[in-house]
Amino acid sequence: MQGKIVLEEHFALEDTFTDTKRFPDAGQADDLRRRLLDILDIRLGEMDQYGIELGIQSLNSPGIQSILEPAKAVEMAQKANDVLAGEVAKRPDRFAGFAALPMQDPDAAIIEVTRCIKDLGFVGVNLNGFSQKGDADTQIFYDLPEFRPLWAAIEELDVPVYLHPRNTLPSQGRAYEGHPWFEHSGWAFAVETAIHTLRLLASGLFDEHPKLQLVVGHLGERIPFDLWRVDHRISKSPQGIPAKKTMTEYFRENVHLTTSGNFHDETLHFTIDRVGIDRVLFSVDYPFETTEEGAVWFDNANLSEADRVQIGRDNAIKLFKLDL
Repeated sequence: MQGKIVLEEHFALEDTFTDTKRFPDAGQADDLRRRLLDILDIRLGEMDQYGIELGIQSLNSPGIQSILEPAKAVEMAQKANDVLAGEVAKRPDRFAGFAALPMQDPDAAIIEVTRCIKDLGFVGVNLNGFSQKGDADTQIFYDLPEFRPLWAAIEELDVPVYLHPRNTLPSQGRAYEGHPWFEHSGWAFAVETAIHTLRLLASGLFDEHPKLQLVVGHLGERIPFDLWRVDHRISKSPQGIPAKKTMTEYFRENVHLTTSGNFHDETLHFTIDRVGIDRVLFSVDYPFETTEEGAVWFDNANLSEADRVQIGRDNAIKLFKLDL
């Protein structure tokens, strides 16, 4: 399929490039670094080769979210957003941007998201999971009251927020000791992003701000499989949950899911059944997944051509208000 749009695609600055010891194969870490630091060369060539018209780029994880000092987080977010805006400006027909935000300072995050959307022309926000602040052992989730003004500002700007994974903190990761293959994308990413997503939905945030739209990758970080049971058990014991609707209702009204790094027909069809085809969008997760694998799978997935175009292109155009 030609004209595909992708939206979980990552770049890095030298300042945000993180440890790659979990990629031990010869040359793997160097290749990953080269691809993360590049936008207009390798990445664009592969987009051309595999029928991708537009790629919405976001700062690599954990990016700004792991910077302990708020002032430095603000400075690095501004730098990353300026760099991305400069790259997008070179090929606005092929690239768009997600804003990186200094969530360690919610007031500064409001200023930065407003600048990114209104001045830099970005089409949304990317948050790389929970944030740390002051102490490396902190976990700040965005359902907390201090973030409500920021969410109100994002709703007013009318742009989606991509909630992207980050790894579990070492102090919280005893279950992974001796089993490093389940850290990061093997399992831990999904666990962290799933509970953060559910916290946001359960907090009443989307009742207060019903126009907000959240995007979650990897076909929902395994939540769709358990949506019925989550709602079932909460209905038996709500324990004062602030949310006025079920998790399933929020998924069908306020959440969008991408195929990033989850290239499997049966999982795709199950997800469509649970949340609706208008809530599913194609993505790759470049460069942690290959453009070839993601695009070839999608182009040959068991879908009608109308459904392929809707997932591969039309849903993104509608969600991000793209002029394509």
